[in-house]
Amino acid sequence: MVGDSVVAALLALLESVSLFTPPTGVNLVVFWVTGVLMLGPLLIRRRDPLLSAYLILGAGFLQLLTHGPPVLHGVDARLRPVDIALGISLYTVVAYVSRRQGALYVLWLAIGTTIWATWRMELPQSILPATVIVVIFAFCWALGEFSGARRAYHVEVERRLALLETERDQQARIAVGQERARIARELHDVVAHAVSVIVVQADGAAYAVRAQPEMAERALNTISATGREALTELRRLLGVLRSDDTEIDRTPQPGAQSISELAERVRAIGVPVRLDLTGELDDLPAGVGLGIYRIVQEALTNTIKHAGPGASAAVQVRRVGDRVELDITDRGPGISRLATVGGNGLIGMRERANVFGGTLQAGPHEQGGWRVRAVLPVSTA
Repeated sequence: MVGDSVVAALLALLESVSLFTPPTGVNLVVFWVTGVLMLGPLLIRRRDPLLSAYLILGAGFLQLLTHGPPVLHGVDARLRPVDIALGISLYTVVAYVSRRQGALYVLWLAIGTTIWATWRMELPQSILPATVIVVIFAFCWALGEFSGARRAYHVEVERRLALLETERDQQARIAVGQERARIARELHDVVAHAVSVIVVQADGAAYAVRAQPEMAERALNTISATGREALTELRRLLGVLRSDDTEIDRTPQPGAQSISELAERVRAIGVPVRLDLTGELDDLPAGVGLGIYRIVQEALTNTIKHAGPGASAAVQVRRVGDRVELDITDRGPGISRLATVGGNGLIGMRERANVFGGTLQAGPHEQGGWRVRAVLPVSTA
């Protein structure tokens, strides 16, 4: 509104200059009243474009009627500075309303221009002034088209930015959900493995506490170490959930190089584990290494829980070119695990393999026992 006020004031200043050469045949009061009626609506042209435009148009027609009848000779036919308000109104309608309303406004302007040109002068003399007016109105239309296109472009850009912000928020929520699902799998693996080891060791210590106190002591030490390790991992995972600062988690994640330590812990509780690591496993991506470790951990946890007394396991991890092959088998008189295929453990193992574009099969072995086989590509990780 400040800018429109400046434009109206500038046109009023130019109009006041014409007092030094006042138009002939026109009353000065009528002259100023029509000028105010044409400049005043400019102040609201952005707030209500159509109302402002038609108020100015009505003042323009009033100016035609009050500047002398057609039979009166000597009436001044010069264009006034306030007449520029008609061009500004045309620009405003085209830029802020629509082309259709702009075309209707042009029709009224054409009628008024024709009346002005034929009423004030002879036909040959009216051609040049009418041409000038048409050029001015055409320029105002083109300027309105350009401004309207820019405004529409900015509106579209703002709409797309809002859409992108919405999509970004949705992606963030999806990422949070995926991260929580990953942490849930981590918690399941940690808790299931630690609890299984602790239960087996506690049972062994209970039987050996009197007859073999040294074995009971080793079992209690294993329970203590396993519990501490589980608590450390649980604190690390829960710390991610409780804090938005990811740098708080400084504990290194287990990887393929940690499988040997995992096998030693399982051996310590009385389950013989034969381990075969082949190929370059130290330079695996962190995500692939963690996935391999968790799959082996879950498979050995199932061995401890379901294979029964006297069970043994064989773990083979081989890197062949751009893929890693896992083969974990166990032998034991335990119950079948077909009933547990839908459990979280096997689901978690399959999801870990699928995340990296790999595959996983789990089921009874042909020679008895249970077998887990997975293939994880390295190049696409």
